[in-house]
Amino acid sequence: MNWTEITTIEEWNEALNKSSERGQVLLKHSTTCPVSANALREYEQYLEGTPNENLDYVLVKVIESRPVSNQIAEDLNVKHESPQIIFVKDKAKYWTTSHWSVTKAHISAVLD
Repeated sequence: MNWTEITTIEEWNEALNKSSERGQVLLKHSTTCPVSANALREYEQYLEGTPNENLDYVLVKVIESRPVSNQIAEDLNVKHESPQIIFVKDKAKYWTTSHWSVTKAHISAVLD
């Protein structure tokens, strides 16, 4: 299973609306940060296993898609951090963690 990259506010709004039917797991990723590179590896390792199939997995590059990243922080009332994983359910933040806490084990514990 793979993630889908969100690059526009419209795509984010679509994902947010979809969260009423299917949970959305969002990784905010900085392409210039080694901690974020590690978080992306952990996210991908989780997806290579047997991820929860009732969820959609998305990625936002915080530098390249700054307006989207800012909109997410505003809509979910979540302080912007990177790397950051946010589980969105019913158009609201259900769970979030950041930096070194973004691990395959932590993601599995929450989502599976």
